[in-house]
Amino acid sequence: MEFFVYHRDRPGSEKLRTELLEEHWSYMDQYATEMIARGPTLSDGGTPTGSVHIVDLPDPAAARAFAFDEPGYQAGAYRDVLLRRWHNMLGRTMWDFPGGRTGGNRYLVLGLGTPQAADLAAVPPDSDELIAYGPLLSDDGATWLGTAALVRAPDPDTARAVLTPEGYADVEVHNWQFGGRRS
Repeated sequence: MEFFVYHRDRPGSEKLRTELLEEHWSYMDQYATEMIARGPTLSDGGTPTGSVHIVDLPDPAAARAFAFDEPGYQAGAYRDVLLRRWHNMLGRTMWDFPGGRTGGNRYLVLGLGTPQAADLAAVPPDSDELIAYGPLLSDDGATWLGTAALVRAPDPDTARAVLTPEGYADVEVHNWQFGGRRS
């Protein structure tokens, strides 16, 4: 089962996150084979604002353990966690993205659901710029709750256009970058 996990930073937690960086990476190293995508969201100035992880885990209980045992969460660095089942409509990891790790702007686009499901029929056109894409679902996978995408785009408005805006109660766009240890 695939899960989307987005830890949103608590204001003023940048120093704590920096202190915990090695612990965070060591924790995530334990999930290297389960990882579909990972990386921080950033302010326009480059300050971390959150941490995205898309992982393939056995069940919702394992996903909750993954999200809530994370060192930054345990230390109070995050104000909240968005944890949802997810379906990998691209069938690949971020490391398989043909555009590579660098070049261009990268964004997390979150479409938060309405009663009518949107963008479920197929992957959007121009999927060459999609790094990860799929619906956010309830724990049992039966109810659509939104859509999450990681995309390379020239600007936030182009990234937002990956989703059908009228199909969502709200669409958030966050600067995002490939995560993990730097070689």
